[in-house]
Amino acid sequence: MADEVAGIGSSRENERLAQRRNGGEKSLHIRPRYYRWHVDPGVEWAETHTGYAYLDWEIPLSQAALVLVDVWDRHYLKDTAARAEAIIQEKIRPLLSACRDAGLQVIHAPAPDLAKKHPAWVRLIAEEELSGESEENWPPSAFGSKSGVYEKYARPTELRDKEREAFRAGLTMHPAIQPTGAEAVIATGEELHRYCTQQGILFLFYVGFNTNACMLLRDYGTLEMGKRGYEITIVRDCTTGMESFETHDALWQTRGAILFLEMFGRYSVTSEDLIAGLQG
Repeated sequence: MADEVAGIGSSRENERLAQRRNGGEKSLHIRPRYYRWHVDPGVEWAETHTGYAYLDWEIPLSQAALVLVDVWDRHYLKDTAARAEAIIQEKIRPLLSACRDAGLQVIHAPAPDLAKKHPAWVRLIAEEELSGESEENWPPSAFGSKSGVYEKYARPTELRDKEREAFRAGLTMHPAIQPTGAEAVIATGEELHRYCTQQGILFLFYVGFNTNACMLLRDYGTLEMGKRGYEITIVRDCTTGMESFETHDALWQTRGAILFLEMFGRYSVTSEDLIAGLQG
């Protein structure tokens, strides 16, 4: 499979090179933001003197994709749900429409269980691969599940766990953010990687939820796909995180997760930036 996928990727890239030589390649112009650890000459090396910086990129449109992570129809935390719904309606929907109009590829990553039920699931990974167990035997599986002799290290069961799970049982992809046409639905990071290889995608623009959880930690999320070598940009006004009582008012969990990415090799843009880049 790896050789086959690599061959497809090389073929697609040759096609794109030919397109660019012939002047037929559309492009996306953006100025991605990152956090600059450096200071200017003559400035004291201090955290308070660091700040944001911007690049200027012209990206071949065919090498980029919008990735929608866990854009669900509900959330059990009412304030998280309210923020997410506002973002979906006011930010993600206009951006998604602009991406479709411009021909930017759209990839839906709604969580493995939801993806595998959707008719647009690309099915690039065999079922035995999805369910295959690791050959590694350390740490012991019982330690990971905190069962048997390790049960004493488990977090306590919450009294309302069943209520929360019942609420989550009926989760679906948000009705306003459904795949159309040939848009792909993927279930895992490996599947996203194989799809990107087939399509020649190098730049991934992330929107969705939650900023400090699935957007970071899913195997198709920003961190793991960044490790695979893709250029990662989060659309910072198209996401929100789960906040604590300490961070709720200023949304510091959300802002901190975005800043973490900007500080450590990733980038951010706004939906307005991306729409303007698609149109211009």
